[in-house]
Amino acid sequence: MGKPIEGRTTAAGEGEIVVFLIGMRINSFAALRSWVPVARAMGPMIRELSRDEDSGLLGHQFLLGFPRVFYLVQYWESHDKLFAYASAPDRAHRPAWAAFNRRLREGRGRVGFWHETYVVPAGAHESVYVNMPEFGLGRATGVVPVGRRGERAADRLRMK
Repeated sequence: MGKPIEGRTTAAGEGEIVVFLIGMRINSFAALRSWVPVARAMGPMIRELSRDEDSGLLGHQFLLGFPRVFYLVQYWESHDKLFAYASAPDRAHRPAWAAFNRRLREGRGRVGFWHETYVVPAGAHESVYVNMPEFGLGRATGVVPVGRRGERAADRLRMK
């Protein structure tokens, strides 16, 4: 993570955004064979997406929910690009998903998995970062001084 930016900033992105949350929960720490491969599967996919400027992935952030939940926040430019990646037979996701499903069936509940997808229309999201490095959506789209998008959250939300 970079150096803090003094003052108040907001995410520069103003268009539609797709927020994809994905994670795992370790239900049995002793069951390494169940959860370690799941934990390792995300890295190659993120590297693949990050190298492909047309993938639609704007940015991501790994987060921990101690002591047993690990998750990843992803920001996408469209749900179409997210779904295209998820279903592409020649990309890393499909074999990882198939292997995960095999492990899940064999693991008898030792590891949990979840994901949530939110399609947020243009004007229906806002952010503020105070004395923070670029973070979250601001890291994915860049940041601008708050005044450029409105001093108040209500000003930055332009829902019609």
